[in-house]
Amino acid sequence: MLNIFLGNMPDAIYHPPVYFDNQYEDEWITAPISVEMISDIDKSKVIGPHLIDSPVLGPISIKELSGGVKTLILLKFDTSGKVFNASACGDNCAKWILKIAGDKDLTINLRHVMDFGETPFEAKILNSGDIVHNMSEFANIAGNYV
Repeated sequence: MLNIFLGNMPDAIYHPPVYFDNQYEDEWITAPISVEMISDIDKSKVIGPHLIDSPVLGPISIKELSGGVKTLILLKFDTSGKVFNASACGDNCAKWILKIAGDKDLTINLRHVMDFGETPFEAKILNSGDIVHNMSEFANIAGNYV
């Protein structure tokens, strides 16, 4: 299930890309879901655990991936128990956050009203304890905190 803490969360990792650059493991990059996320979000192809082929930048290192992709990979693979600021992601990452939360309990921090789209979803708002089932319910509650 997706758990969301809205607004300032002092213990959350505010800038996940910096944390990623210092913590990622090679096997995270070549995992099938990471390959899919990198292709979808960054429109790039994973060549290997240290090389990405970007249609805009050419060959790049893992550290040059977008902040959104880095955050998604952390949400999927990091086992430290840390909560990451998912506002480092654009709305194009929302479907991936929901997919990851479908596989495991996932807690994120949001400092904006992320657009999760029109498809129904379920998330618990940790600030209030409310369970939301769609974007309208989410926006109504999130507006109180962000």
